[in-house]
Amino acid sequence: MKLRMRAGSGSWAPRPVSGLPDSLILFDGVCILCSSWVRFILEHETSPRFRFMRIQSASGRALATALGIDSDEPETNVVIVGGNAYFKADAALAVLHHLKGYGWTRCLGAIPRPVRNWLYDRVARNRYALFGKDERCLLPSPALAGRIMDEPTESSMS
Repeated sequence: MKLRMRAGSGSWAPRPVSGLPDSLILFDGVCILCSSWVRFILEHETSPRFRFMRIQSASGRALATALGIDSDEPETNVVIVGGNAYFKADAALAVLHHLKGYGWTRCLGAIPRPVRNWLYDRVARNRYALFGKDERCLLPSPALAGRIMDEPTESSMS
């Protein structure tokens, strides 16, 4: 996996990336909340757009490392949209903008990023205690199987 990022990658602000497929979501595959988020996305897409990568896979770990995320204790999910990596609350908003009935969430971008991320962090830090953890990664349903990109091929990269 080839990934090029601009300098200054220590921030959780959106940043340009290249060498990754558009609409890729990196998520914690053992987190019940995160797996529920994937199912929510699948149920609310107007057409199949997003693809998913579990951070527990070899490719997911490599991507997390390249993006400055601790793959053993991830504190954010990531979505790649339009050549940019979005983190924390920005990632959730970037996804919601593309789901049927959730375009209104664009207005939440007016809330300053530090405030949005503070709220995101409160949930993220307590997600296992609040929602649980499954020691096995999310097993893909037949509908999801073709959209899990744990081991992307060179031809799937854009």
